[in-house]
Amino acid sequence: MKTKTAIMLSLFAFSVGFAQHKNMAKEARIYTTAKNQTEKFALTKANFQNFPQPTERDICVFVDPDFKYQKITGIGGAITDASAETFYKLPKDKQQEIINAYFGENGLNYNLVRTNMNSCDFSSDSYTYVQENDKELKTFNIQHDEKYKIPMIKWAQKTIGKDFKFYFSPWSPPAWMKDNNDMLHGGKLKKEYYQSWANYYVKFIKEYEKRGMPVWGLSVQNEPMATQIWESCIYTAEEEAEFLGKNLGPTLWKNGYKDKKVIIWDHNRDLIYQRATTTLADQLANKYANGIGFHWYETWTKSQPMFNNVEETRRAFPDKFLIFTEGCVEKFNFKEIYDWRLGELYGKNMINDFNSGISMWTDWNILLDEAGGPNHVGNFCFAPIIADTRTGELHYTSEYYYIGHISKFVKNNARRMGTTTNRDHIISTSFINENGEMVVVVMNTSSEESKYNLWIEGKSLQVVSPANSIQTVVF
Repeated sequence: MKTKTAIMLSLFAFSVGFAQHKNMAKEARIYTTAKNQTEKFALTKANFQNFPQPTERDICVFVDPDFKYQKITGIGGAITDASAETFYKLPKDKQQEIINAYFGENGLNYNLVRTNMNSCDFSSDSYTYVQENDKELKTFNIQHDEKYKIPMIKWAQKTIGKDFKFYFSPWSPPAWMKDNNDMLHGGKLKKEYYQSWANYYVKFIKEYEKRGMPVWGLSVQNEPMATQIWESCIYTAEEEAEFLGKNLGPTLWKNGYKDKKVIIWDHNRDLIYQRATTTLADQLANKYANGIGFHWYETWTKSQPMFNNVEETRRAFPDKFLIFTEGCVEKFNFKEIYDWRLGELYGKNMINDFNSGISMWTDWNILLDEAGGPNHVGNFCFAPIIADTRTGELHYTSEYYYIGHISKFVKNNARRMGTTTNRDHIISTSFINENGEMVVVVMNTSSEESKYNLWIEGKSLQVVSPANSIQTVVF
């Protein structure tokens, strides 16, 4: 006679199998956005057919729900000074449109928001929250942020609701804390100010939370190996470990912020493995670090994106989450805002990074103006939505739609599933939402139409993929 536990396990296995079979019997919805197609997220429907063994001649996307990987806990973008300043130059109806377009259920469904602590390049000027040489931080005041950034973040928060996740990154400490006495052009934090700077993060958290915005996390330093013409600060891996392990981590915990997620690195994929293995070899730093963040700008060295480095880091540190913290297309040109390459860059990076193990993904500025700014050092860039503040017109770039083919359909706490393809011009990733709904994202990177089979558990859905397109299949 079966035990009660065995019977329960059998019923559970049957229910899971039945749910999968039931899913497979459902009609699939296919959403398509393509370069030569005006309608975005164009909807068609199809049914799965028996297809037990594909051949090498069949173009296929293979999905196996028996293999489930990381949980997806956040997709979003950054509300910088530039985004907020541009936002408040627009009419109220356009402001509401932008909030809905990003954070609404019918928009990109973002739940993750990043912002800058102190100024960054995408600020109209350089600023801090304290007066010169105030080591005790008695003059700390975030009045600067209350004009534009905080109202926009709170509007986003209200629209997102309970799933709102908010984190911040510093670009530079105040100039007087640094060895070059300059917020710009790199430089290092002086050892004598390690504790004052750690206290600065706590002050920032307290002031934002006092205004009703719970802080989910923070990164130690934005791009700690880049000496930029804008706000920047350099740390070696050992220096980041020392500051986190001896100052920032203990200070957060001492002030009741043990729950805040601390992200190390926050720079490009090229050095992510070296930085993670070196910083986290320090036992104290490892104790306080929760995640490893990265950007996609390693291509400035003429390299291809280093996705394998992300995957290797994931294998090395299964107890730390991986988060993409920033990416954008640089060298803004208003004449190129409808160039399809913008979206394709996003699609390739998002699909490969999710397949490499990231749990969270964050775009850079969610909104910029007709010049690709404002930016106080002329580092103008593209954003998914460009607002022409001269006319009030909003321009939705292909970036917006490529992001949406994942963010609109992959719900909070979804799990990534096993996915491969058998052609290099077809790339794909897939997820299963908590309700059992499966989401498969397929990108055709070629300039020719391609017919493929979405193969799963001996059945296939035949799909036509237009040239230069991205599709989301939901079933």
